[in-house]
Amino acid sequence: MASRKRQPFYFAGVMLLTWAPVYVAAQDVVQETSDRVYNPSLSDAVPGPYLVGPQDVLRVTVFEEPDLTGLFTVDPDGTLAFPLIDRITVGGRALREIEVRLVERLLDGYLRYAQVKVEVEQYGSQKVYVLGEVRTPGVVSLTGNMTLFEVLVKAGSTTEDAGNLVQIVRSSGARAMSGPVLPQEGIDTDRAEVTAVDLRDIRTGQLSQVTVRNGDTVYVPKAARFFVTGNVRDPGAFVWERGITVLQAVALAGGVTERGSTRGIKILRVVDNSRREISADMKDPVEPGDTIRVRQRYF
Repeated sequence: MASRKRQPFYFAGVMLLTWAPVYVAAQDVVQETSDRVYNPSLSDAVPGPYLVGPQDVLRVTVFEEPDLTGLFTVDPDGTLAFPLIDRITVGGRALREIEVRLVERLLDGYLRYAQVKVEVEQYGSQKVYVLGEVRTPGVVSLTGNMTLFEVLVKAGSTTEDAGNLVQIVRSSGARAMSGPVLPQEGIDTDRAEVTAVDLRDIRTGQLSQVTVRNGDTVYVPKAARFFVTGNVRDPGAFVWERGITVLQAVALAGGVTERGSTRGIKILRVVDNSRREISADMKDPVEPGDTIRVRQRYF
């Protein structure tokens, strides 16, 4: 049976390194229902400044002091070695705070005047894990405050098999996840929380831009599908979209043939773990996994 695939939503961006192992198995398909509850903390909160961490490379400029200007890598303990003042703690601090601390240390017996600018030359401390139906799954380094769309850009965009519903797994505590955690039923809610985000709601403006943070796992599942069989011109599997009706589903299958009938259409649907045959009207909604059967016309 042929599979009909919708056109993917493409991003233009940079692809980063891949990451293969995962910790837990995930559901292959997430049903995109209309009663999803979004976590306001992912979109409504004003993102704070980027906090420096280990492996970040900082460009420190001390104006009129070329010997003190250069690139400095943050060590695993969150400190960096700096001329004159030996070591300074920068881990967990914003760039502006680091500038102030450097000025204070330099003015404490080393310089009479100090003007300092600190920038991130290379990000290395904060990352998210992007898995599932993206072109380059793996680790994406956060370059400052980044949105869900920007992270998907860095993962090479979604594939043509991707669904619209993206899941974000986030640590329930202050400490970030040390590795990827895929969503599944029975996930430890004391350790992580799972939030579903519909990309269509972001594109249409119904949901503000969703931010990601260090340690998040972004999982893009396969799109849900339904099937149309019987007396249609182009039977097969089709990508399910929220709100699609039997009429629209039959149209996607090329419409009814000369021998087909729009009357007596049946839907095979799994209800309470059992497969049932349901009489359908053309205005009835289609659910993920449905099989629509169009019968032959009787003369």
